[in-house]
Amino acid sequence: MEPHYWNEACSALETADPVLAGLIREHRRDVLRGSGNPLQTILNAIVGQQISVAAAESIWKRLLAVLPEVSVSALASMDPETLRAVGLSWRKVEYVQEICRSFQDGTVQPERWPTMSDLQIRSELCSIRGVGPWTADMVLIFHLQRPDVLPLEDIGLINAAFNLYGWDDPGSPKARRQTVADHARLWTPWRTVATWYIWRDLDADPVIY
Repeated sequence: MEPHYWNEACSALETADPVLAGLIREHRRDVLRGSGNPLQTILNAIVGQQISVAAAESIWKRLLAVLPEVSVSALASMDPETLRAVGLSWRKVEYVQEICRSFQDGTVQPERWPTMSDLQIRSELCSIRGVGPWTADMVLIFHLQRPDVLPLEDIGLINAAFNLYGWDDPGSPKARRQTVADHARLWTPWRTVATWYIWRDLDADPVIY
């Protein structure tokens, strides 16, 4: 089921940004979808940190093959050596264990997220070791489908936007992020949708976290 705001957002973005309008027309049949599982969204993001999409997909498939179900109890009961064997670094194994503890002790309470602001959710998630702004943004985009999230820590988005719009490279990563943020004012309050279509132009298949 597509987000309730999708058609309205697409119409507004097509009017506001001619370049983005072309992407929307090309990929209009595809819409944002998530796994429906907050733990899976976080895990998918952790697995994919600092490695290629292909490597992340390979590790995720191996993890699902040994995980009875994507749940806190199932994951918490797994031997760390098993997690390491599927391809996770020891540091990521520690992150996964910390995430499980955060669900178990109530540090993370997904049932409360629908009543919380984006900023509050980011703060809650980023209090967990191993979870940074990018992972929090993936939760906001894919699990909660918040409409106006701009994940400026996503290198793929930044690179794709520079290629798509033909901007001159200002050099530093901070300046590149600022260039995208400045242009993204055109996309407000639908920056999630704009981001998703730029991602969609990068990948043969829609991304699902």
